[in-house]
Amino acid sequence: MTQSLVSLTAKQVMQDAPVIPVIVLHDVTHAVPLARALVAGGIRMLEITLRTSAALECMRAIRAEVPEAIVGAGTVCNARDVDACLEAGARFAVSPGYTAQLGLACRERGLPLLPGVATASEIMHAQDDGYTGLKFFPALQSGGVAMLKALYGPFSHIQFCPTGGITAQNAGEFLALPNVVCVGGSWLVPADALAQGDYKRIETLARQSAQLALQNGFHFLRGR
Repeated sequence: MTQSLVSLTAKQVMQDAPVIPVIVLHDVTHAVPLARALVAGGIRMLEITLRTSAALECMRAIRAEVPEAIVGAGTVCNARDVDACLEAGARFAVSPGYTAQLGLACRERGLPLLPGVATASEIMHAQDDGYTGLKFFPALQSGGVAMLKALYGPFSHIQFCPTGGITAQNAGEFLALPNVVCVGGSWLVPADALAQGDYKRIETLARQSAQLALQNGFHFLRGR
């Protein structure tokens, strides 16, 4: 069941599944079959990064043709990006870092944001602006599991989505932490599978990723 933009929150984005796929698309013809494969595998929060000239067109295509998917925009860095991804149909945003201007733009436009942070000071800056669901990025380079364990003491109320260096092999270590709700990863959409149109393989990877919650004792609040 698809949620309206008004009801969607950053918390719901994070709780919907254990993995948010980080998707880089260069060809709009891949967008719809890719989205259908991910949704079929149990992953519907789709982060389409603004790293290519095709990204916005891909968002429009998915929004129009795959209503079960919830399209999000990644690599959102400023108010111009916010306006562009909203126009393309994005229903949540993910940023590599955080500025007060970006936070304000998302709040004013009603766009749920997962802002990127890597330090205690950045966490404090984001929470001062009302953000308590954060992207920890780049996760491995910023200390990985050990850093998130250390941050839990002073910031036990903050929920994280670690992204950057997360794989199918180490995702479980992150998901086992009490302050990690989900992870972001690109392994669900391998470049070779996308180039070959191997959407069955992508569906299988999505289904395996959706099961990570059960393997780590979590139950996600889908659609709530």
